[in-house]
Amino acid sequence: MPRVCPFTGKKTTAGNAISRRGKAKYLGGVGKRITSRTKRKFKANMQRVRALIDGKVVRINVSTKAIKMGLIVKPPKRDWTPEEA
Repeated sequence: MPRVCPFTGKKTTAGNAISRRGKAKYLGGVGKRITSRTKRKFKANMQRVRALIDGKVVRINVSTKAIKMGLIVKPPKRDWTPEEA
């Protein structure tokens, strides 16, 4: 299953992890130097949630950004109580 949010379109992107060495100038050093760049991935923060889609309760993978923005309609809480015998 791809790590893509159906509501916001967020997905995994590529970038670099930068390794630095040295002491900052403001601390009395000669400055920080970049020693290497290695590829890395920035993954979307996907969560599996229950949502109302077309009147049905389904479980979908969505990004936390979509949840915060209110794009997800969550189903109402169940108020079920067991029957007394």
